[in-house]
Amino acid sequence: MKIAVFGGSFDPVHSEHVALVRAAVDVLGLDKIFIVPSFVAPHKKDGAKASGAQRLDMLKLAFRRVKKAEVCDFEIESEGMSYTYLTCRRFRELYPDAKIFLLMGADMFADFPTWKEPDDILSNAELAVVSRNEPLSGGAVKAFRERFSADFTELPFRGDGTSSTAIRTLLAFGKRPRALDGKVYAYIRRSGLYSYPAVPSAIKLESAERRKHSLRVALMACGRAKSLHIPEEKALLAAALHDCGKSVPLSSYLLAGFDIPQGVPAPVMHQFTGAYLAEHVFGVTDGEVLDAIRYHTSGRAGMGTLEKLIYLSDLLESDRDFAGIAKLREMFYSDLDACFLGSLALQIDHLRSKGGEICRLTEEAYEWEKRKQIVET
Repeated sequence: MKIAVFGGSFDPVHSEHVALVRAAVDVLGLDKIFIVPSFVAPHKKDGAKASGAQRLDMLKLAFRRVKKAEVCDFEIESEGMSYTYLTCRRFRELYPDAKIFLLMGADMFADFPTWKEPDDILSNAELAVVSRNEPLSGGAVKAFRERFSADFTELPFRGDGTSSTAIRTLLAFGKRPRALDGKVYAYIRRSGLYSYPAVPSAIKLESAERRKHSLRVALMACGRAKSLHIPEEKALLAAALHDCGKSVPLSSYLLAGFDIPQGVPAPVMHQFTGAYLAEHVFGVTDGEVLDAIRYHTSGRAGMGTLEKLIYLSDLLESDRDFAGIAKLREMFYSDLDACFLGSLALQIDHLRSKGGEICRLTEEAYEWEKRKQIVET
């Protein structure tokens, strides 16, 4: 008998999860594959956005027509941190004579030596690694074989790059992601999952084109947030609301208590009105989120990581196009601080060449960041 265990947060489950399970059943010749949502995954200590019960419900809907697939509540019912070695032990107890595969992505395979009790896992299961659209890293394969002297199976799979992070972001903006099963989407809407009350209210103040821009900024910011150890909720709120003041005139009743800052160029004013609206109209109380909105156009000296993330996501989102943007986008994913400094320099040079007014905050941000990076090197 051949079985496989496929674990993850599934927050939410989407079409690529289902396609991967179908491929594993066919390629590995499985008799059964168990989909096991984690209670709290060790690499996601902030926890899932949906509860364990909700994720189990969504999985059952998504896999309702997939033969040989069964949703398992072992890790949800166990609570606490979900360690894969305990799950593999459990399936070995249940199926002592079966060949057991543990299904995982190439990113997890690269990190596998750092997992808790990896040797214990391999004593109970063989890894089935999904390489998606590119071959596995030679370095990761070499490291695995040198460390464990064990076999693994590579499972070629042409995925479409669907991301649960992107799906959550689209849902927060009131969009219906194509990667969601219809019944799963209906469940999410019915349960109010992945929603933020401030977001739909704030983007109503924007034009249709501005809302598209805000969504692109949010997708970029949320996609990078995890690697920067920034909570997704902070990145999403700051990105979604960063331009909420763009179309609101200073005479609006919504800004009745707003103190107009002096010496601020007109193109920069909306960052201050946006922060005011976020706090006083839409109920945002997180100081880091408010600062990310407040300085997303000008920058400022001593910016935090979230502030830089929103500044850069606004500047480099997928619909932007200007000389030097490709290099900056590459730096965005490799060195946020270097990208920030380079972006400030480019912005200042552009304004000077056009005879535009340079905000004092932008000049101060550039000088601060330049000194900081010189000291660090």
